[in-house]
Amino acid sequence: MSTRPALSVVVPAYNEEARLGPTLERIRAYLGGRADLAGAWELIVVDDGSRDGTVAIAEAAAAAEPRVRVVVQPANRGKGAAVRAGALAAAGARVLFSDADLATPIEEVEKLEARLAAGADVAIASRALPDSDIRVRQHPLRETMGRTFNVLVRALMRGAIGPIKDTQCGFKLFTAAAARDLFGRATVDGFAFDVELLYLARGRWRVDEVPVVWRHVDESKVSPGTDAARMLLDVVRLRWRHR
Repeated sequence: MSTRPALSVVVPAYNEEARLGPTLERIRAYLGGRADLAGAWELIVVDDGSRDGTVAIAEAAAAAEPRVRVVVQPANRGKGAAVRAGALAAAGARVLFSDADLATPIEEVEKLEARLAAGADVAIASRALPDSDIRVRQHPLRETMGRTFNVLVRALMRGAIGPIKDTQCGFKLFTAAAARDLFGRATVDGFAFDVELLYLARGRWRVDEVPVVWRHVDESKVSPGTDAARMLLDVVRLRWRHR
């Protein structure tokens, strides 16, 4: 690719053969239809040690479109490790990571881009602001667990991540400089990596929380028990990891 991409989109994928194909096609169609990008975009799929046909689907998309790249992790390390690998491989002036389920529609990136244009270094999608538009809600138990996790995070961080209400929405946009710095220093491989990025950004990069359209998609990869406990443990360790 001779021209530096204006936008890199990173999609982490673990055992996503059932929905990855339509997701990549939707993202490709959206990016290809944006006249302002003029073809200056890239889509990076990071396979996190999948045991199904995820890699084959990603590679087929790359064969059909040279702007699609595939990064393969040799073993399953976690979503944080996958997103980090993709972000550090990205060449774009802006770097977005999006969950493979597109719970936040790819079109919502324009709201985040507007915040970067207004001076933010990082713009994060939020389901918890007054103007957030939740089209399909999670099971009440998952919603309660999510709210509880965010309360615990704010308490454990003691203000270190600012007034962020939703740390975990899988749709975040970075300037290239912020992405290189934050992902270059990040260490958390699991689902708590979002909290680590916000913690690392404190006092260095402006972070804006942005209300978006969001809809719950079934087949979540997060275990309410085991993963939630690991996430909280990683949050507790953050201050010791980054002294």
